[in-house]
Amino acid sequence: MSGTHTGVPSVLAYDLPRPVPADELAACPVGDVFRRVGDKWSMLLVILLGGRPHRYNELHRAIEGISQRMLTRTLRALEADGLVRREVHPTVPPSVEYSLTALGRTLLEPLSALADWAVRHEAEINEARSRHTGA
Repeated sequence: MSGTHTGVPSVLAYDLPRPVPADELAACPVGDVFRRVGDKWSMLLVILLGGRPHRYNELHRAIEGISQRMLTRTLRALEADGLVRREVHPTVPPSVEYSLTALGRTLLEPLSALADWAVRHEAEINEARSRHTGA
């Protein structure tokens, strides 16, 4: 990082054009990753797979409320992003095991930092929400 940006969070080190062009926003790799980590199921799956590999049915039983269709779609998306590996074992019937890739494992540290931040500031966020809604 340059001397002029010492101590500046990386998200602020770049001056965004005003207005932000829609095509630039759509092509932004950061936004693309945020959409993935911000969906309802992806990060829960990353966390579960961060502990150890799981078979499909184990994952389905471990997450209350996820449909088989959504689990399959989310695992496929994580696999397409290079975060999850799908391994088919030659058994009868074939068994499928999911695990994090090396790239997927690198997501655990920033995900943990965000989770730690959320826990640390939960009371402040809840208080602000209450003030905002007047509840």
